[in-house]
Amino acid sequence: MSNGSGNTTAVPEAKGAMDRFKFEVASELGVPLSDGYNGNLTSKQNGSVGGYMVKKMIEAQERQMAGTGTTGASM
Repeated sequence: MSNGSGNTTAVPEAKGAMDRFKFEVASELGVPLSDGYNGNLTSKQNGSVGGYMVKKMIEAQERQMAGTGTTGASM
């Protein structure tokens, strides 16, 4: 189950790339994400960023598994 901290990266070396990816996705969606506190954003805005990140990561993995080699996600 969970260790209680939902804001950790399973692979610590990937944290910087994931942060850049998050800001890229937020920009694509028009969500004004800032570095630091984002309490001014709605749950819908935050959820859309996380949901779209997952969608793009799944698509990239599917392409990799299909052998096309292009990821589409800049992580």
